Amino acid sequence: MSTPAARPAPAVRWTYAFVDRPARRFARACAFWTAVTDTELSGLRGDEGEFVTLVPGGGADACVKVQGVADGDGGAHLDLAVEDVPGFAAGATRLGATTAAAHEGWSVLRSPGGLSFCAVPWQGEAKRPPVVADSRLDQVCLDLAPSVFDAEVAFWSALLPDWTSRPGSRSEFHVVEPPAGLPIRILLQRLDEERPDGADPASAHLDLACGPDVDAVRVRHERLGALLVAREPHWTVMRDPAGGLYCLTGRDAETGGLPRTAS
Repeated sequence: MSTPAARPAPAVRWTYAFVDRPARRFARACAFWTAVTDTELSGLRGDEGEFVTLVPGGGADACVKVQGVADGDGGAHLDLAVEDVPGFAAGATRLGATTAAAHEGWSVLRSPGGLSFCAVPWQGEAKRPPVVADSRLDQVCLDLAPSVFDAEVAFWSALLPDWTSRPGSRSEFHVVEPPAGLPIRILLQRLDEERPDGADPASAHLDLACGPDVDAVRVRHERLGALLVAREPHWTVMRDPAGGLYCLTGRDAETGGLPRTAS
C-alpha cells in the first residue's frame, strides 16, 4: 500500500520581505530602507516596538517590514500571508518544518535547514508597489551550505506548489518564483563550502532588481549611507547603515527576471 502524499499547505496570498537588523541600529535601518523604497513608517508594533511596516503611497500595499533583533547581526526572512494560518503551519510541518513559536494569529516556523519564516494572516493585500528609482526590492535570497541546499529546494518547492520552481541562471542557484502579482520571490543559493562548526548552515539576505544600470542604483544607495562591499559580474554586494548585507542585481526591475535583451 502506498503512503498518501502530504497535503499541501494553503495558498500564499501575499508576501513580505523582512529586514532584520540589531535593535540598537533599528532607527538606521528604518531611515535607509524607507528612503530606498520611497515609503513611510507605520506605527511601531511588538512588545518592545521592534516591528514596523514600510508603507508605500499611491494605494499600493506594503511588502517590506523591518524588525529589530536582540541577538546577532540580523539578516532577512519571509512572511507568508495566508487565509488559514494554522492550516499553513500544519502543512509546513508535514513537509519538514518545525514550529519555533506559535503566537495568537501567526506562527514562526523553521525550514529543514533552520531558516526562520512566518505564517501571518492575509488582510486583503493585492497591489504591488511600483519600481522606485529604477529598482525594486523583490527577492529574499537564501544562502545555504551544500549539505542543506537540496533539502531546502525540495521544501520550498513543495510548500509553494503554485509557484514556479526551476534552476537559476547559474548552477548554484534555484529560483522559486511566485504567481503574477505577488511582490517577493525566493532565490536559493548554494554556497561553495560548508559553514564553520557552530555556525548556522542557512541564512538570508535581500536582493534588489535594478535593471541594466546597477551602478546608478549603487551611487544612490551610497548617497543614502550604504557602503560598497564587492562587485561581482552579475551583482553588487552592499552594506546598509545598520550593518546588513544586501545585493543589487541586474535583473529586470519590472519582471524580476533576467535582463531584457535589445530587440
